[in-house]
Amino acid sequence: MASLYNNKFYHRDLSWLRFNHRVLQEAADVRNPLYERIKFLAIFSSNLDEFFRVRVSDIRQIKNIEKPLRKKLITKPNKVLKEIKKQVDIQQNEFGKIFNEEIIPQLASEGIHLIRHENFTEEQREIATKYYEESLKQITEISCNPCTEQHSVFVKNERLYLAAQTAEDEFLMVEIPETEPRFFVFPSEDDKEFYITFIDDILKYNLQKEFSEKRDTAFHSLKISRDAELYIEDEFSGNLMEKIKAALPNRDTGQATRVLIDPEMPEDFREILKKALDVTHTDVVLGGRYHNFKDFMQFPNPTQKKLSNEKLPPLPHPVLENCNSIFEVIDKKDQLLHYPYQSFKPVIKLMQEAANDPQVKTIKITIYRAADESDLNDAIALAAKNGKDVTVFIEVKARFDEQNNLKWGAIFRKNGARVIYSYPDIKVHSKILYIEREVEEKMKRYAYIATGNFNENTATLYTDFGLMTAHKKITKDLKKVFMVLERDMIVPKTKQLLVSPFTTRERFTALVEREIALANEGKKGLIILKMNSLQDENMIKELYKASNAGVEVRLLIRGMCSLVPGIEGQSENISITSIVDLFLEHGRIYIFGNDGDEQLFIGSADWMTRNLTHRIEVVTPILDEDHKKTIRDIINIELNDNVKARIIDAEQKNEYVKNSAKKVQSQLAIYEYFKNLTE
Repeated sequence: MASLYNNKFYHRDLSWLRFNHRVLQEAADVRNPLYERIKFLAIFSSNLDEFFRVRVSDIRQIKNIEKPLRKKLITKPNKVLKEIKKQVDIQQNEFGKIFNEEIIPQLASEGIHLIRHENFTEEQREIATKYYEESLKQITEISCNPCTEQHSVFVKNERLYLAAQTAEDEFLMVEIPETEPRFFVFPSEDDKEFYITFIDDILKYNLQKEFSEKRDTAFHSLKISRDAELYIEDEFSGNLMEKIKAALPNRDTGQATRVLIDPEMPEDFREILKKALDVTHTDVVLGGRYHNFKDFMQFPNPTQKKLSNEKLPPLPHPVLENCNSIFEVIDKKDQLLHYPYQSFKPVIKLMQEAANDPQVKTIKITIYRAADESDLNDAIALAAKNGKDVTVFIEVKARFDEQNNLKWGAIFRKNGARVIYSYPDIKVHSKILYIEREVEEKMKRYAYIATGNFNENTATLYTDFGLMTAHKKITKDLKKVFMVLERDMIVPKTKQLLVSPFTTRERFTALVEREIALANEGKKGLIILKMNSLQDENMIKELYKASNAGVEVRLLIRGMCSLVPGIEGQSENISITSIVDLFLEHGRIYIFGNDGDEQLFIGSADWMTRNLTHRIEVVTPILDEDHKKTIRDIINIELNDNVKARIIDAEQKNEYVKNSAKKVQSQLAIYEYFKNLTE
C-alpha cells in the first residue's frame, strides 16, 4: 500500500473504499436494528457497483494513455487496480461473514428464515414450481451456447444471470427477470414463522429439474458491471444534448469493469465463461452466491415486529410552514432550512407561489438531479405556462440521471420555458434559484442557494442546507451567475458569492491564508470544514501550511479524503472525523475563525479539483447572526459525535470516536435541536 500513497496524499480511490468500509461498519454495528443493518449491506453493495462502473473504468482508460502523460494523471494504474481488487476482496469477505454469520441467524431468531432451494420442503417445492410455471417461465430468457473459443456471449450491464454447464460442449445463460420482486415469501402456516427465498432459488430449483436429463446441472450467479462513461468524442461541436442522448445506450454495452461470479462455480467452467465473455482474471471478483444486494433495500418484513429505526419525519419550519407568503417573510429576514430534519415543502411552496404570483416576472433555476415525479418541477412548468420568463439550466451530464433530466427538459420546454442544456467540458453543479418580482414598479430580486439538489426524494435522505434571501448584494451576484449560464457574461465579478471556476479557489485560499496570518501574529487561527470529499492537492497543501502555522483545523469529511492528518511537521494540528448514520451527510459548510468574528459559508462545492476548476459551483456567506448560530450549533454537535463518528487517521483505519463524554449521536441530537425550535 505504501507505494500507492505517501505521507502527503492518500490515494483518492483507496480512500473511497475506506468510506465504503464505514458503510459496512454500520452493517456490522449491533447497535443498529436488524433491518437497518440489512439496509447498510444494500448501500454498500450499490456503492461498490457504481465504484466499478465509474472509478475503475476511469483508471483502466488511463492505462491506455501514453506513459509520459499517464504519469501526470495517476501513479501506476496497474498497482492501483491490484490494490483495489485486494481491498474489495477483503471487504467482500467481511460482507459475507456479516450476512451469513450474523444477519441470517438474527433473521431466524425473529421468525424470518431466508432459505435456499436445497432446503425447500415438499410443500415449498410445489409452491415454487407453481410460481415458476405461472409467473416466471414465460418471461425468463434462456440461451444455449457452445463451449468454443470462437463463441462469445453478451451479458447486459448490472443484470442478474444464472449460468450452468449442461454438457461438455455447451452451457446455458439465464437472465433473471427484473419485472418480478427479487424475494418470494412463502405462505405462513402460523403467522409466526416466515420463509423467504430469492427468485434466483426459485429459478435454480425449476431449471435444474428441467435440464437434469442432460447432466447434474448446477446453476451459478453471474453479474457484470460495465463502464458508465459516455465518451462524447467532441463536446465542442454540434448539439451536445443530442450527443449525450445518443450515447446513453452505450452504457449497456461498455467494457466490463467487474465480473461477479459465484465462487462455487467450477474453475473449468469459469475459464469457459471468461473466454465467452471476453474478460480476464483481473476483471473477475468471486462475489458470493447472490448478487445485487442493493435489492435488500426492499427486503420484506412479513412479521408485525419493529425491526427498523423509528422514522424521523421532517419537522415543519418554524417560520415558513404556515406563512401566507414566503416572499413577504424573506423580505423581512433571510430564512435557513436544513433537510431532512426540516421539511422541503417551503422550497416547493416558494416555486408554487412564484408560479401563481402576477408580480413575479422572471424565474431562473439550475437542475442537476431531478426527481422522477416532482411537485417542484410541476410548479416550474406551471410558471412557464402562466407566462413567466422561465429559464431552466439542466445538467444532462449528471451521471445516471441523464435520461430523467432530459425528460423534464422536454416538459419544461413544452410549457414555454427556455431550457439550456450542458456546456462542453464543464458541469453546472450549483443548486441555485433566482426570482425577479415587481414591487412598487421596481424589480426586487430573491434567491435560494443550497448545498443539495432540487429533489424532493433526496431531501428526505440527504442532510443539506438551503438559504432563502432577498439580500441585495447576494441576489445581484446570483443574477450575474445566471448571466454566465445564459452566455451574456464571461466572468461574473461577484462581491459576496464564491463562484467556481472563477473565484472559489482564490477566495478559499485567501481565507485560509488569513487564518495563517492570525496564527503568525500569536492569535488563534481556526478552520472548520464539512464536506463530502477532500481531494484537491493545492487546497490540501494550504491546510498543511495552516497546520504548520499553528492553526487549528477541524474537518468533517463523509467520503474520500486525500489529506493525511497527524503527521509531525505537516498536519499535527489537523483532526478529521467522518459520520455515517441514518441520513447521508451531504451539506458543505466552511467556517473561518477571523479572530473571533467567524465567517461562515455554505455551498455546493467540495474541495475537489473538479468542483473548484471544472464545475459551476456557488458558495454563499451566511450573514444573518441567528443562522450563523444555528449552523455553529449543528457543527458543534457533529464535532462531538462519539457514537457514529469515525476517526480519519493517517492509515484511515476507521476507528470509532471513543471518549468518556456523554453519548452524542449527532443526527438524533440535531433532530431534537430542530424539534425544540418548533415547540
